Amino acid sequence: MSINLTKGQRVNLEKSLTLGMVGLGWDVKRFTGESDFDLDASAFLLDPSGKVKRDEDFIFYGNLKSRNDGVIHTGDNRTGLGDGDDEKIIINFTKVPADIAKIAIAVTIYEADSRKQNFGQVANAYVRVAKMAHDKDLSGEEIVRFDLGEDFSTETALVLCEIYRHGSEWKFSAIGSGYDGGLAALCRSFGLDVA
Repeated sequence: MSINLTKGQRVNLEKSLTLGMVGLGWDVKRFTGESDFDLDASAFLLDPSGKVKRDEDFIFYGNLKSRNDGVIHTGDNRTGLGDGDDEKIIINFTKVPADIAKIAIAVTIYEADSRKQNFGQVANAYVRVAKMAHDKDLSGEEIVRFDLGEDFSTETALVLCEIYRHGSEWKFSAIGSGYDGGLAALCRSFGLDVA
């Protein structure tokens, strides 16, 4: 049975959860003549200070796997068309390096400034965590879900949730924070050096 959270809420993930799928979905409010939307999911593997210490700990369409294969992005969906999850990130909790305290899950709009796009034009955004029966089970049994009801009228990047260590357990925190400046601004906020 899935738990639905609102912004700011936290929940323990099942102790038995070793393989989890983070599914992200959204719909685009269509207007005549506008450019296609390309939303991109990413995962920032953070140390206890909240920063990414190695480039390979930033998982996105240009770097699909973390060290030890603890976090794997299944690939870029450039249209977001169709029902269900638009992009997926797999977390093998047994392989996440011990120096990683938190995994921030984010979505950004590709070339948002040049296309004049923002999250105010996106609806029905959500993030969910599903327990996978095996490494090919890309649907899984949903255990937690966070639907963003908020309207982000100027933001081009969103941190949807954080999955973090609490002692020997993992917890899920519904964040829902927007950022201006797209992926580059988000990367800088997590300590990555971007041009």
